Amino acid sequence: MSKQFKENLDTAVFTSNYIMKENYPVVYVVHHEDGTWDFWGEQIIDESEIIVVSLRQILDIDPTILELNDLPVAFTAMRKSREDPWMVASKN
Repeated sequence: MSKQFKENLDTAVFTSNYIMKENYPVVYVVHHEDGTWDFWGEQIIDESEIIVVSLRQILDIDPTILELNDLPVAFTAMRKSREDPWMVASKN
């Protein structure tokens, strides 16, 4: 059985144009208590730079994110680069 997210691939998620348009790697993922997801690079951004895309769009640019399909709510995942393994930790 292949890995998949329990969320619909059309689910809205938060990220930045650094990820979507400039091809920076996703190195930090948050699965919030309310079920929402964030996918960030290592850039410091302000609120005006946050964009909403679909989960499918994130997976299209970086299929390794599928490894986090079962990341529990209130957990984060971090890595140094696309090639590095994810390190998972509780937000609490």
